Amino acid sequence: QLQLVESGGGLVQPGGSLRLSCAASGFTLDYRVISWFRQAPGKEREGVSCISSSSGSTIYVDSVKGRFTISRDNAKNTVYLQMNSLKPEDTAIYYCAAGRTSIRRCTLNKSAFGSWGQGTQVTVSS
Repeated sequence: QLQLVESGGGLVQPGGSLRLSCAASGFTLDYRVISWFRQAPGKEREGVSCISSSSGSTIYVDSVKGRFTISRDNAKNTVYLQMNSLKPEDTAIYYCAAGRTSIRRCTLNKSAFGSWGQGTQVTVSS
């Protein structure tokens, strides 16, 4: 059974850091585009970052550029999101998602993703 499990969320002060993990089971992440999304209360789910399946190219939403870094460890079948210089507006539930098998290029379009994790809460507050 294909499954994604996020971990690493928590409460952190502004300016702090967290590293989120997205571990896959039931399939290999190597050949999938993987993206992180987030959803704040009362807001739509938005794409945060994506890493491609082949070249490892990445994209980021403007609001996190220079602060967040996405990476993958194929040996561990895991994708990470390193989040630095966190701001209160980064508070949200963070989800990882695996692109459909036909997707080869990075995208933050939700419709391209067929498998989602259950999410992990990130709260940035003093």
